[in-house]
Amino acid sequence: MLCFERMQFRIRCCTWWLFVLLPLAPLDQTLESANFSPREYRLRFYHTHTGERLDIVYRRGGNYLPEALAELDRYLRDHRTGEVRHFDPHLFDLLYDLTASLKDTAGEIDVICGYRTPRTNEFLRTRSAHTGVARHSLHMQAEAIDIRLPGIPTAAVRDAAQRLQRGGVGYYRDSNFVHVDVGRVRRW
Repeated sequence: MLCFERMQFRIRCCTWWLFVLLPLAPLDQTLESANFSPREYRLRFYHTHTGERLDIVYRRGGNYLPEALAELDRYLRDHRTGEVRHFDPHLFDLLYDLTASLKDTAGEIDVICGYRTPRTNEFLRTRSAHTGVARHSLHMQAEAIDIRLPGIPTAAVRDAAQRLQRGGVGYYRDSNFVHVDVGRVRRW
C-alpha cells in the first residue's frame, strides 16, 4: 500500500508542476522545443556613393560576430581609396539603438561617409572653408559615420541621437545628413 501512496503523491506533484509550468511556455512551443535564442542585432545599409546594400546581423546577444564585423569594415571602407579600417563595434550598437528609438529597425540606413583615410579627410577639409570636415575627424579612427534615414527628417534623427547621449552628433541641414560618433558627447 505504501508503494501505491507514493505513486499517487508523485502523480499529484507532477500534475501540479504541469499546471504551473504549462502557462509559462509559449503557445506555439512545447517545453522540449522551446528555443531560447539570443537576441539578434541587425542593420540594413545603402551606401550613397557605391550603390552597395548590406543587410547584416552583427551581434547575437552579447557576442559580436567577427565575420560580420569584418564585412562591415569592408563595406564602410574609404570609398575613394578602398582602404579598410576596423570600426569600433559600439558605433553599430549606437546605430541599432538610434533606429530602434525612431521605431525604424527594419529600415535602411543611407551611408554618406564611413571611414576616411587621413589623405581623404585632408582633401575634403581643404576643398572649401565650409565643408564641416574636422582636422582630427573620428572618421579617420573608424568611430564615426554620416547617415540619413529615408522617410525620417534629419532633424528628428539628430534629436534622437542627442537623446541617446552616446557620442558626438553633428547636424548638416543643408546637406541633409547627420554625423554620429562614439567619441565624447558633444553636438554641433
